[in-house]
Amino acid sequence: MYDFAFQTPASVADAVKLLADPEARPLAGGQTLIPVLKQRLNKPTTVVDLSRLGLSGITVSGTTLTIGATTTHRTVARSAEVKQLIPALAALAGMIGDPAVRYRGTIGGSLANNDPTADYPSAALALGATIKTSARSIAADEYFQGMFATALQPGEIITAIEFTAPEKAAYEKFSNPASRYAMVGVFVARGPKGVRVTVTGAGQNGVFRHTAFEAALSKSWSPDALNGIATPVDSMNADIHGSAEYRAHLVGVVAKRAVAKTL
Repeated sequence: MYDFAFQTPASVADAVKLLADPEARPLAGGQTLIPVLKQRLNKPTTVVDLSRLGLSGITVSGTTLTIGATTTHRTVARSAEVKQLIPALAALAGMIGDPAVRYRGTIGGSLANNDPTADYPSAALALGATIKTSARSIAADEYFQGMFATALQPGEIITAIEFTAPEKAAYEKFSNPASRYAMVGVFVARGPKGVRVTVTGAGQNGVFRHTAFEAALSKSWSPDALNGIATPVDSMNADIHGSAEYRAHLVGVVAKRAVAKTL
């Protein structure tokens, strides 16, 4: 590594002030930032620790589930409140990485980074979540803006994520066996936000809604409703782990498995 200042603000307001410096970077669980620092792919002058801001915790109000930004994946996976209100979200959290990653990684950090193969973006988009920040509330449909791109402004910090419980929901993914990132992950949900199907890991522009699947499942909520619906190959990722054609095929397979989980 190399020298940088390490700041531990005691309030969100103080953190925002520190992050106004374009050379400063926030640190939540560190599962993305620390490897990047080690590889010298990012060289901030200041690292701002968000762990003492009181942003962790899970609360329920009626059908609304609110998760603090620095809540770890392990906490979400094991939460009785999450399991009761949105069991698919708890199951998703339990699939992220390995135990070491789940103990340290945070939901806010994952959404802020918006890795195109991450799991949480698919849940936030499928469930029509609201991303609460130090400055405002952002609907998930407006928040995700492409690979590693979000609606967050410089210095803006995610403070919490608000979910509304669906009637049915499930997440299924086909993981890279080494990294456990999603080669294809599909989250299906039916509820107050309508029928929503989101895909992570496969698209060139990151997480996206599969509108053709949504239309079919709105008419018939069953795996067979997705028969014959092709996912456009030209919008798929291609790498050493799988071709665009392979991923396009997997999207349909994984989506059917996700729907079957809800039956």
